[in-house]
Amino acid sequence: MVVKKELAREKRHRRVKKKILGTPKRPRLVVFRSLNHFYAQIIDDLSGKTLVSASSLSPKIKEKNEKSGNIKAAYAVGELLAQEARKKKIDSIVFDRGGYKYHGRVKALAEGARKGGLKF
Repeated sequence: MVVKKELAREKRHRRVKKKILGTPKRPRLVVFRSLNHFYAQIIDDLSGKTLVSASSLSPKIKEKNEKSGNIKAAYAVGELLAQEARKKKIDSIVFDRGGYKYHGRVKALAEGARKGGLKF
């Protein structure tokens, strides 16, 4: 059962990734969630480089939250990612939800990034 769900998510992600492309002007924000943690990266697909990354394992987020796989932690990851992106003068991005539904933790990360100043 779990394998089928994960394969379906990967299939959705590949399908969406065909249409979404991160450029130097407007890079791609990629989300990955596990049961215990939450990860996000801003990637320039043309050069193949990760510009900014944040996760629920970072010390800044761990000190605020006791759990790192919940909605509060995802929101904090979004805010931290936006803060780091603003330092590198990135203000506009393309959102790639990684095949996940736009609900719960994924939605919280997006809202945190928007509050931090990123434009989708």
